[in-house]
Amino acid sequence: MHTGEELALNNLIKHMKNTIKKYITPIVCSVVLAITVSSCSKDNYYQDGGLANPKFNGTVMQYLQSNPKFDTIAQIVKLAGMENIFSKEDITFFAPTDETIRRTIGIVNGKIAALQGGLNQQLFDLKKDTIKQLSDIPQQTWRKYLMRYVFKGKFLLKDYPQLDFSLRPLYPGGYYYGYNGDLANIGVVYGTSNTVKYAGYRQLCIAAITDQSNPQFYYNGSAAVASSDIQPTNGVVHALAVYVASFSIGIRNPDGTTTIITSNPNLTGELFVNATMQNIFGFSYEFDNEVILNR
Repeated sequence: MHTGEELALNNLIKHMKNTIKKYITPIVCSVVLAITVSSCSKDNYYQDGGLANPKFNGTVMQYLQSNPKFDTIAQIVKLAGMENIFSKEDITFFAPTDETIRRTIGIVNGKIAALQGGLNQQLFDLKKDTIKQLSDIPQQTWRKYLMRYVFKGKFLLKDYPQLDFSLRPLYPGGYYYGYNGDLANIGVVYGTSNTVKYAGYRQLCIAAITDQSNPQFYYNGSAAVASSDIQPTNGVVHALAVYVASFSIGIRNPDGTTTIITSNPNLTGELFVNATMQNIFGFSYEFDNEVILNR
């Protein structure tokens, strides 16, 4: 890709911070999450390792505009015609960061692994016009997929039921309809501490249910929250994590064969999350497909 195209992408996400703080998870090399992981056993909001006030003296819209991790998301809210919803209505927003948009759109023939194979590469390969600015994507498309992250009412981490992916008949989390009628499974995973099950951290997760006739089936996996319970005046914001690393290793078996083990993109072995889909706007490739069909 030419340098000019890379600059165009940077202009597209012009306010985005590209430096992501990395936090290594308890299991060796399992996954690295961007943003501060603040889901914990206490109902506090932690950032950069220090206790911070979870209250924000402003609306959800103003919070997004004030935080450099979300200024591109704030632009998308406006492009989607949802500014009044984010400013005046009581909502809970599972907020993707600007990095999610950067990775979703991607670059053409670039060398940055996280930006390869994105929407612009697909458009380029199909000989269609690439996305040069956010407004190139129709309002109805932004609105449709942004609404998957928005729920009516205010819900803190403590308001969601327990979710155990290995015991879902007992701890299924809860099912919630988003602002646009999309179904989601949301729950809190109770971590293990010192071998004591459910005694550890609290991790909020959300999964988009693409087949409402079979809500137990997660085609795209679940997305983990990095910072929970941020409280503007008219709602609650739960900032979603961005996955930036995983690994695969080969183990030699006694019979001479090799078994490939790929790390589950999860915090402690207790989450069922999909690193690729978590980094894609709308939780699935449906967004990409719709944009491509409209070009």
